[in-house]
Amino acid sequence: MSAVRWADAVLAAQLFAVDPGIGLLLRVRAGPVRDRLLAALKAALPAGQPFRQLPLHIADSRLLGGLDLDATLRAGRPVAERGLLAEAHGGVVMLAMAERVPPSTMVHLTAAMDSGEALVERDGLSLRWPARFGVVALDEGIDDEAAPAALRDRLALHLDLDDMPVRDAEEFALAGEETDVARRRLPGIATQDEQTSALCHAAAALGIVSLRAPMLALRVARASAAWHGHAEVEQDDIARAARMVLAPRAHVLPPQTEPGQEPDQQPPQDPSKDTSSEHDEPQQPDLDRALDEVILAAARAAIPAGLLAALQAEAGASRSRSAGKSGAMQKSGQRGRPNGTRRGELRGGAKLNVIETLRAAAPWQALRRREAGDTSMPPRILVQKDDLRISRFRQRSETATIFVVDASGSAALHRLAEAKGAVELLLADCYVRRDQVAVIAFRGAMAEVLLPPTRSLARAKRSLAGLPGGGGTPLAAGLDAAFLMADAVRRKGQTPSVIVLTDGRANIARDGAQGRPRAEQDATGAAQQLRVAGVSSVLVDMSPRPGPLAEALAREMGARYLPLPYADAATLSRAVLATMPRN
Repeated sequence: MSAVRWADAVLAAQLFAVDPGIGLLLRVRAGPVRDRLLAALKAALPAGQPFRQLPLHIADSRLLGGLDLDATLRAGRPVAERGLLAEAHGGVVMLAMAERVPPSTMVHLTAAMDSGEALVERDGLSLRWPARFGVVALDEGIDDEAAPAALRDRLALHLDLDDMPVRDAEEFALAGEETDVARRRLPGIATQDEQTSALCHAAAALGIVSLRAPMLALRVARASAAWHGHAEVEQDDIARAARMVLAPRAHVLPPQTEPGQEPDQQPPQDPSKDTSSEHDEPQQPDLDRALDEVILAAARAAIPAGLLAALQAEAGASRSRSAGKSGAMQKSGQRGRPNGTRRGELRGGAKLNVIETLRAAAPWQALRRREAGDTSMPPRILVQKDDLRISRFRQRSETATIFVVDASGSAALHRLAEAKGAVELLLADCYVRRDQVAVIAFRGAMAEVLLPPTRSLARAKRSLAGLPGGGGTPLAAGLDAAFLMADAVRRKGQTPSVIVLTDGRANIARDGAQGRPRAEQDATGAAQQLRVAGVSSVLVDMSPRPGPLAEALAREMGARYLPLPYADAATLSRAVLATMPRN
């Protein structure tokens, strides 16, 4: 299997070298496998062709172009400079760590890929530069991390070599002379309408809704024909394009026709009845249908067994959390990752961005010098209050996980034991994730905060050790207490998440009165306020037989419902980490 994958990777490199515009998405981490493939790609490109690497946190001014600050200050008038996308015109842009590219950079990159030009509307400039280039995106994501869908949709060839053994990735080199000949042959490669129609039918049969997929597949078929020396696109080129472009995008597996059976058999007709007329045209062999079957067969053979089922299962599951700070991104004025600039004043510890301040002031220097009568040599840079630009930052906030434990009933001891074990496991890792953990228990007629948000493992153990169980189920009081604590956590700039462990059988109302109907109504209202507040939450149904009450309550909370009737501490801890969404 690894040999087949490497053969596909070599073929993809050959086709990309012929037509870089088809694009290549390579899911593989740094190592010899990736180095060998990229080295062959670079060697196959024409000498002198631009090859630019796009940094992860590139500024818009460097990406698109804009004001050349040094030249503008020296000339006393606005002077423009090209950005990285314009510099890559006619060449290749390599995008490392594509799964972490900021949305703003992705918007500019995909817009340039669609229009073939870089548009600049900033710093008093309005410019358009040609920017037609191929893209090699390196996806180094872990688990379910992946490159943005907008980028994947625009790249024809998707390769997954993440777990390929180095011994199977043999070194290779693309013949430069053969590649040059294929490039010269590419513009003259002709396609037929039935081939385009067949690729569109195959994409629809595989559940592919994007219109770019069959267009990219046709472009790959033309590159394949040019590489193999064909004068026009042949059936093998179409089948090869379907296998390499359509199969990785498939969402459903098309039905397979039994041997000897026509896909759409017509009912037998009575030979004694002549339904033909002089106006009927003679029937021709259904070549279009045969081509459709060839393409679907090629795509079906390229889809590994069980892949579609795994994709469908992953589509309904939440993303797992990765190590590190996992809270929501929030704005900051003093620390964190750079997030552009804004016009403002130097107050409250704000940091001046000198470069952007000079960039804002540069276009007005000639006018300001005339107004001020400044004749100094060299000329001074006149900066006004409106030119000041303040740096903006963003950083991930800390996460506080709030456990809301149902301590009522005869099974309370089991639930508390599981909650205690889960809290201890989460606290053991909180120094890495910088999380805090809190515990709220409800029983009798009230809810009690056993443990405010903390990272202290010893304090958590002491708080949970002596909690008694039994009594009624004031579920509304517990959810109200969780909402108040989540609101307090959010006011501190942290990201709250709520884990509710209950069977959903409320029998104590908010005011302490007994009665199941009113208690359930109050619990529903308390759950709805968590949903309206947008608090990320999970409801763990700990009853021996999970029923509809807890599931309905989870829907009202907007929470993930997790029936775990016999979960131990380790299972609960893994479930919490797997179900909480990544921000």
